Amino acid sequence: MIATAISRRARRALVVVAALAAVGASAPASAQFMTGRGPAERGDAAVDPQRAQRILEGVGFDQRLGERLPLEVELVDETGRRMPLAELFGDKPVLLAFVYYRCPMLCPLVTRGIASSFKALPYRPGEDFEAVFVSIDPEDTPERAAEKKADALSEYGHPETAAGWHFLSGDAAAIAALTETAGFRYVKDEKTGEYAHAAGVMLLTPDGRLSRYIFGIDYAPKDLKLALVEASEGRIGGVVERLLLLCFHYDVALGRYTAVSMLWLRIVAAVTLAALLGYVIFMLVRERRARRRLAAGGMASV
Repeated sequence: MIATAISRRARRALVVVAALAAVGASAPASAQFMTGRGPAERGDAAVDPQRAQRILEGVGFDQRLGERLPLEVELVDETGRRMPLAELFGDKPVLLAFVYYRCPMLCPLVTRGIASSFKALPYRPGEDFEAVFVSIDPEDTPERAAEKKADALSEYGHPETAAGWHFLSGDAAAIAALTETAGFRYVKDEKTGEYAHAAGVMLLTPDGRLSRYIFGIDYAPKDLKLALVEASEGRIGGVVERLLLLCFHYDVALGRYTAVSMLWLRIVAAVTLAALLGYVIFMLVRERRARRRLAAGGMASV
């Protein structure tokens, strides 16, 4: 009985070793590097190069990782209800995007990109995280916000998650407090009345601290998934997601998760395999000794 149990454990350990070896062999082929930067909306400013340059110099993201948003700021949701931002924080990570609801081109692409990426996630707005959109235009209204929320839900295809989507607006002071803390720089073109701004999303911890920035209008599900897991501080994600975070690291400059150096992956794999092989050898030696003791006991009884 003892020998049989030990033998089974040894065989299971050998299976694990073989699986790790297979993963290690396939890692170089599957590792990819993600790149990209947040584009800025230019509008009519491109007609005047000097004016365009002045505007675009004021546009971008200054990553303020670890900074806490002023959650006491009051905003208005898509139903017209005034609320402190703190209502959306507490027990879930938050995805935040700064947009404006009459934006002719870039903002709809950002919202569509977010909704499209959500389709591939194992997590749902409202259940696992909150999706929050804040307008940078103090003249935006709840009616416009409601229209954009309907568009986003239509793109996502899961109307039952409506409670997890929040399209907010506010006065100039509230908007400034949030965007300045988040490092989101934008410029209003007084000639056209439009806003020049960068495209991207921010992931925040349940207590409102900035955790990750992801740039652009197309958000790789892998990036969003890992960013949400990190921002959740253990509230979502399992063992597989934790292991993936060992294989990818957040590149601050790119706003993407990139594969860890293959050298380090090979070192980690080699150490893990050596440890498991050591365990297998230990179990086999222990099994052999147990068999000898059983055999000796049988002979003694004879």
